Amino acid sequence: MTYDIHVIGGGLAGSEAAWQLAEAGLKVRLSEMRGGADTTPAHHGGDLAELVCSNSFRSDDATSNAVGLLHQEMRALGSIIMAKGDVHAVPAGSALAVDRDGFSGGVTAALAAHPNITIVRERIDMLPDGPAIIATGPLTAPGLASGIGEATGAEALAFFDAIAPIVHRDSIDMDVAWFQSRWNKGTGKDYINCPMDKDQYLAFHQALLDGEKTEFREWEKNTPYFDGCMPVEVMAERGVETLRFGPMKGVGLDDPRTGRWPYAVVQLRQDNAAGTLWNIVGFQTKLKYAEQIRIFRTIPGLEKAEFARLGGLHRNTFIRSPELLDTTLRLKSRPNLRFAGQITGCEGYIESAAIGLLAGRFAAAELTGRTIAPPPVETALGALLGHITGLAEAETYQPMNVNFGLFPPIPGRTKKADRKKMYTDRAREALPGWLNSLPPGPPPVPQPVPFAPADSSPAQPVDA
Repeated sequence: MTYDIHVIGGGLAGSEAAWQLAEAGLKVRLSEMRGGADTTPAHHGGDLAELVCSNSFRSDDATSNAVGLLHQEMRALGSIIMAKGDVHAVPAGSALAVDRDGFSGGVTAALAAHPNITIVRERIDMLPDGPAIIATGPLTAPGLASGIGEATGAEALAFFDAIAPIVHRDSIDMDVAWFQSRWNKGTGKDYINCPMDKDQYLAFHQALLDGEKTEFREWEKNTPYFDGCMPVEVMAERGVETLRFGPMKGVGLDDPRTGRWPYAVVQLRQDNAAGTLWNIVGFQTKLKYAEQIRIFRTIPGLEKAEFARLGGLHRNTFIRSPELLDTTLRLKSRPNLRFAGQITGCEGYIESAAIGLLAGRFAAAELTGRTIAPPPVETALGALLGHITGLAEAETYQPMNVNFGLFPPIPGRTKKADRKKMYTDRAREALPGWLNSLPPGPPPVPQPVPFAPADSSPAQPVDA
């Protein structure tokens, strides 16, 4: 087969990059080892853009949240990830959560049907000599990872990422649990809440500390965790109150049996369109399977819980992008190669897809004899790209979700309550000029109806 560019990796970043390239008229070979003879420790199937952790794309509030702003900007650029995310959305308050199987199936079908994309189920062990985007994610196969190490001249950094358990809805005791929005943001009832009193919480906390954990291999022992996906038992080790001020916060949640806020709350979020599967929010874990069942069944309302998936732990790798990549995501030592997604050190589904989108746009422009500038740093896309490609400190570089701390500061003195909207207003003013400078690409994705301010809630990194 002949093609203009090779995209290696069919996760969210690779799928988005391939779509952007194909919609620009370029022939794409998309290589994905899953669905062939190979898989990874974290994936379960062969669909493209499989969600291995949470099913949440986090906040969809574009007026006061950096993640929601990134959603909006990606829709403006015709993102296939946002298009299929919107189609397969499930109730999640002001967040965008998706039916994971419907979503990945939808992305796979769209790419397979595109006349400019050829999907090949193969493992790539060597870096290509021609134009390519490396989007193999945090679980890059050993052979290719070795080639990347040789090409970058630097050791890859690594961190652990943990997966939260999923519970069958009909096994939850709704005489104990109840529906309500996350921390009572808005009037929706999108989360199942399991309350704990003080004694129950303290016993649960101790069980997390005492539970038998997965053993690390020798080469994994010094690998740091990413704070946004901290295992629940590691959070517990940080202090007895840590969980109560994190994923088990009971603020604003009125237990209908008592009319009061519980001492602590475990929340579950819908995981599929049918509403039959619910994931335990913020409960990524490295507890052994038998321990997970024993300990999580001590949660009020989950005493008879049946688990569709138990939590797990996998090792993620990423490159030191701020010193290795230029401002259009090309590897400085081998400019025919671009990197995209979590392997660049961004963190989160949407951030990974956003960098895939930009890599695809940059590559399409270059291959058609055009030049495009990076997006303005005042935008979510520009702020995230800037962090990855030079604004972060290379020596201490760690995975990062998009957040307003990556944006240029708002000048002058401002009220804290007004600052987030000032960031998003400024971004929306900066984006159109850059969009108008771009070569043709996919048409914009229709923007959803904005959330009312009362239903907006901040992104919760522990969900991702």
